[in-house]
Amino acid sequence: MLHLNLYFLCASGAAASPVKLSSSFEFLPPNMSELRVVLLGNSWSQRSSVGNFILEETKFNTEAEPDSCLTVSGRVKEQEIVLINTPDLLHPNIPEYRLRRNIGTCERLSDPGPHVFLLVLQPEDFTEEHKLKLCRVLNLFSHQSFDLSLVLISTPREESPGLMDKYHQHPPLKEMIRDCHYRFLWQKDLEPPELLTRLGQVVKEHDGEHLNCRFHIQTLHSKFIVRNIPVCTNI
Repeated sequence: MLHLNLYFLCASGAAASPVKLSSSFEFLPPNMSELRVVLLGNSWSQRSSVGNFILEETKFNTEAEPDSCLTVSGRVKEQEIVLINTPDLLHPNIPEYRLRRNIGTCERLSDPGPHVFLLVLQPEDFTEEHKLKLCRVLNLFSHQSFDLSLVLISTPREESPGLMDKYHQHPPLKEMIRDCHYRFLWQKDLEPPELLTRLGQVVKEHDGEHLNCRFHIQTLHSKFIVRNIPVCTNI
């Protein structure tokens, strides 16, 4: 029997005790043919490493960041998993047209819609500006994207006693976790089955439904003037 250690924040903001969850390892509903996950966050290397971690093989190049979204797939525990990795959508200087174009591409690659947004966040680098940009990105998909989001906190580059509690109180990270309904995991000591179980729980919470987002993009002239009308529903 596998046990999953999940950490939640109490209403006061203090770290609660780990919650023990078990799984027989049917992590998706039996009627689902595949799991589609969009990777977002403030580090291409971290997102790619997590994608490779999920699939238990090297599919993403962690060093060379592309200019557009990439999708890879693989079978894990007899389940098809599709991962859509995004370029740095949280960069402070990303042009608006490029942000929206990449979101439109991500939507098409996840057709008919993503089941989970996995937010891979490096705690010491996650700023208020990153949080605002990430919230904007999720809202461009749909305001319902937060209901399908899971925060994965990367292992800090430097560890010391009490550091995890310190980052729990880091306002941008704490607020992002709150906006995602307190769904979060620490990457430290995490095993692939544990992460898959948690992704599956997000799916089961919504009865296997995905986000259905129709993102209409029109590019005008060579200056890339973009008009976008996001029309999103959760089915």
